[in-house]
Amino acid sequence: MEDRIRVRSEEILSDDWAILKKTVLDYRRRDGQWETQIRQTYDRGDGAVILPYDPLRSTVLLVRQFRYPAYVTGHREPLIEACAGLLDENDPETAIRKEAEEELGYRLKDIERLFSPYMSPGSVTERLWFFIGRYSPADRISAGGGAQEEGEDIEVLEMPLDEALAGIADGRIVDAKTIILIQHLKLNPMPA
Repeated sequence: MEDRIRVRSEEILSDDWAILKKTVLDYRRRDGQWETQIRQTYDRGDGAVILPYDPLRSTVLLVRQFRYPAYVTGHREPLIEACAGLLDENDPETAIRKEAEEELGYRLKDIERLFSPYMSPGSVTERLWFFIGRYSPADRISAGGGAQEEGEDIEVLEMPLDEALAGIADGRIVDAKTIILIQHLKLNPMPA
């Protein structure tokens, strides 16, 4: 692709919580014609997400939290989501283990990396590392709830996997990463 893209200019529009950049580039189409494009990219770093599952009780751990972008577009209730967070300076597995302890209050032993897709590649540079893991009540080390100093106010939810799947169908669960993990677990059952 390097011979099909020529960056003309880059301008930082915002550098607050993340970097919003405007880029003017020339792109050579498949038919050989060059066209000028203007794109904005939002870069806040990569993240990781996990769905802990207790195969003996067929339950999953999720979180419920307020998300302003969802609220401002009409979703008035806090979102039900899988535990997730930014990598910061950590590798994906280290980051998600820390998030599980902070948000869920569980120290997870057995986790498995699944895949790492781009969630919104039209404008967001973030790649999200997906994990599933086993948990049991014995793995609980705290109440969870997130880091208050980071503005987190997270409710921990434990629900049967089938109820989580029903939550997708009835609109209670509308977060894409969470839908992907619940459906993955339903299609690829974890042995007890």
